[in-house]
Amino acid sequence: MATTLGVKVDEQLHERLKTMAELKDRSAHWIIKQAIEQYLIQEEALARDRLEDRERWERYVLTGDAVPNAAATAWLDDLAVGRKAPCPR
Repeated sequence: MATTLGVKVDEQLHERLKTMAELKDRSAHWIIKQAIEQYLIQEEALARDRLEDRERWERYVLTGDAVPNAAATAWLDDLAVGRKAPCPR
């Protein structure tokens, strides 16, 4: 089920939207939907990354477990020259 949203924009943004719609031979509605979809994809990924970071930090605080710098550096060096190795744990 689709829902209609009303968005107020200033005249300059409205003109830019109309120009882009004409350049892409699409409707302004299509441009707006694409922009919202891409924004949400980006922000959802950032939110997932922040949650993962927070969980890792909390696990570190509780356990003290961490990957030694030498192991991480060796793994990154391998990746840099094209050798695939499992991520150190």
